[in-house]
Amino acid sequence: MPSAPELGRRRFLVQGAAASLCFLAAPAIATPRAPLRRVVAFDHLHTGERLDIVYWADGHYQPGALRRINWLLRDFRNDAVHPIDPHLIDLLAVLRQRLGAHAPIQVLSAYRSPATNAMLASMSEGVATNSLHLQGRAIDIRLPGRPLSAVRRAALVLRGGGVGYYPRSNFVHLDVGSVRRW
Repeated sequence: MPSAPELGRRRFLVQGAAASLCFLAAPAIATPRAPLRRVVAFDHLHTGERLDIVYWADGHYQPGALRRINWLLRDFRNDAVHPIDPHLIDLLAVLRQRLGAHAPIQVLSAYRSPATNAMLASMSEGVATNSLHLQGRAIDIRLPGRPLSAVRRAALVLRGGGVGYYPRSNFVHLDVGSVRRW
């Protein structure tokens, strides 16, 4: 069996040869590529609202789509809206894709207003007073058809930020802060 360096060198040479063949076989006239799109789908468990939307297309975030996402992920207790960090949306889209999920992401909590966060922190030790939910950089989710442990594992592999695992409460917390787990 070849060693790891030999496998790496072979893979490099094979990929280089394949790329050369593609270049030789390329048509003389460039054909336009289909625009890349990023899609995300949500089902907010507290409001009953659903959204399946292209939020990034033709190399740009789509402002109208982001506004609709911000509304859906608002503080459902008082309808306070805050911009959701696009990196969080990207992380959720990649997580859904990584898990091969077609169902919408079930949302338990996303943006929290200072009043809501203070109320929750007074009721539970598990709520951070400086939570990233306050900045639109955190979300608590489930993914139908996928075990909670699989969602957690996939999120940890992505290393996109913090991952909190709450099996008793049946959700995974994701944020785009520093990479950590609990």
